[in-house]
Amino acid sequence: MEGQAPDRGLYFPGTIPQIDPGFIRQIEKHSNESIALEVIRPYVGDCIPVNELQRIAEETVNFDIPLVKINERISSLELFHGPTLAFKDIGARFMSRCLGYFARDNHEERIVLVATSGDTGGAVADGFYKVEGVKVVILYPSGKVSNVQESQLTSLGNNIHALEIDGTFDDCQQMVKGAFMDEGLKRSLKLTSANSINVARWLPQQFYYFFLWKQWADKNNPPVVAVPSGNFGNICAGLLASASGLPLKNFIAACNANDTVPRFFETGKYEPHKTIPTLSNAMDVADPSNFVRILEIFQNDEAALKAVVETYTITDEVTKSTLATVFKKDKYLLDPHGAVAYAALNNYLETHAGKRGILLETAHPVKFYDVIEPVIHQQVPVPPAVEAQLRKRKAGIKMAAEPGALKSFLLEL
Repeated sequence: MEGQAPDRGLYFPGTIPQIDPGFIRQIEKHSNESIALEVIRPYVGDCIPVNELQRIAEETVNFDIPLVKINERISSLELFHGPTLAFKDIGARFMSRCLGYFARDNHEERIVLVATSGDTGGAVADGFYKVEGVKVVILYPSGKVSNVQESQLTSLGNNIHALEIDGTFDDCQQMVKGAFMDEGLKRSLKLTSANSINVARWLPQQFYYFFLWKQWADKNNPPVVAVPSGNFGNICAGLLASASGLPLKNFIAACNANDTVPRFFETGKYEPHKTIPTLSNAMDVADPSNFVRILEIFQNDEAALKAVVETYTITDEVTKSTLATVFKKDKYLLDPHGAVAYAALNNYLETHAGKRGILLETAHPVKFYDVIEPVIHQQVPVPPAVEAQLRKRKAGIKMAAEPGALKSFLLEL
């Protein structure tokens, strides 16, 4: 409910639960709903009754998450078949239903505060739309999200409020963190976060790594998993699943020009630079919050971390050439974030004979049609739901990147 810990750190499990090895060996026999329940129950304990938790798990994963072959060595786990066409539907749906459950007996209004670099906002807006007792405030960087993304997070109205910030995602994230640390706001309002700093958003992201393993045919030869990495919550969830007993032992953190973590791997120094806008805008994060959780999983042992995770930095030019090549050669359309992951995975496979890999395709390509169409020289097919979305009226409020402006807005909400 509090989102961020009182000491400004992030909540993390006191111990990492271990999934029953027998369950993992028989994973093909279990439904996605039962897998989700098995994974999340140790973290929830008795806070939510099992029958309610089962309902929440079922509603969270009630759409397809297929593993699609691109070529002989690379497959794509498509995480974009949910209501907002993005992987963050999983975490947002789980969290909104948990908060809705707790709000039943609590008559105090709660404000969900979230910063988005692209897809989080739309997923949170959809997940919390018309949830009683909850207002949602979404901060997004002006001009740095796609048209589809902006439409999804600004057009719902009702209990959803979108703030267009004159700055970067890191500015938005700092404003949100500042609000949580403001003693005056904490006394006046009940705030919670829907970013991946909140464990209720982050922990359920483990689900699709188990779904990936369920669909992987060669259980004796686990794949390397390439994850488009911005705020590092997604790959962190995969690493937590691995630490819980899932047989995935090699991960790639695929980054764009915002290369704080790749540079850390090279130098051992964590030195964020100014955020750089790229074609893969949801990954434009210079100071990823969740990297401290990754260090915690590995008990701050850099050698152990590097034995499991490799990092790659992919430029916009390589992103575009990858989009074009894969579409022409393999007849598979990536989005820019998936293209970053594909390029990184392809680089890895060039020096690891006999390995195969999976990339996480985190968003539907139509969300980035303005980037993709000039590269593939044809239109991206638009799903009917997106056509209807784009016709809706934008209702965002422009705001300077100043903590005081956000504080005033929240107190008047």
